[in-house]
Amino acid sequence: MEQMERFLRPTPAIDCDHPSIIEKAKALTAGKDNNVDKAISLFYFVRDDIKYNMYVYLDALEHYRASTILDRKEGFCIQKAVLLVALARASGIPARLHHADIRNHLASDKAVEVLRTNVFAYHGYTELYTGNKWAKATPAFDLQTCQENGWIPVEFDGKHDAILHPRSVNGKLHIEYITDHGTFDDLPINDVLTSFDKLYGLKATLDGWNGLVAEEKARREAKQGAAP
Repeated sequence: MEQMERFLRPTPAIDCDHPSIIEKAKALTAGKDNNVDKAISLFYFVRDDIKYNMYVYLDALEHYRASTILDRKEGFCIQKAVLLVALARASGIPARLHHADIRNHLASDKAVEVLRTNVFAYHGYTELYTGNKWAKATPAFDLQTCQENGWIPVEFDGKHDAILHPRSVNGKLHIEYITDHGTFDDLPINDVLTSFDKLYGLKATLDGWNGLVAEEKARREAKQGAAP
C-alpha cells in the first residue's frame, strides 16, 4: 500500500487538500460505501458538470490547477482529468494522470487552422484504482457536447477502461490514439508545454490561440445575455 501513497498526495496541480475540492468530494460521495460507486459519481460530475471547452488559457500551471477548474466549471481534457484525480484522492481513491497524443478527425476547423494539425499533444485522462487494478476514465467531453456534435459519450462503470471512442455516432472516424506517454502522479507541466511548443510552435501560435479564447468567451457571454 505504501506505493499507492503517492497517488493520494496533493501536488502543485492536483490540490486535493484544497477546501473546495474536499467539500465537493464529500458531497459527491456521501452515502456511497465503496470506491467503485464513489468513482462513478466523481466521474459523471467532472464529465457533465464541468463543461468541455478547449478554448482556454493553457500556457502556465495555474490554468491547470484542480481547484481553479472546479471554480471555473469548464476546461479541456487535461484540466478535467486533473480535477477528477484531485476529487478521487480527496475521497481516498488512488488516482493518477495518463497522457497520450491523439488525432481528432472531427476537430473544429478553427482549432486546426491555428494549430495547423488535428493532432492534440498530451491528451489527458485519469486512472483510478478502485479495486485490484487501475481503470482508465476519460471525462473530457460532456454529454451535451457529445449530443450536439454526434459524438459517442464515454461511460464509466468504475471498473473497466473508459476512453474516447474511435468513431462518432454516424460511424465517422473520430479519435485515434497515436503516442502513449504513460502515467504520472502529478501533471508534467514542463513536458506538456514542451510538447505543445514542439508540435504547434506554441510561442508562435499563442496569440492566435488566445484570440480564440477571447472569441469563445465573448460568444458565451453573448449567449448567456440573450437567454430569457
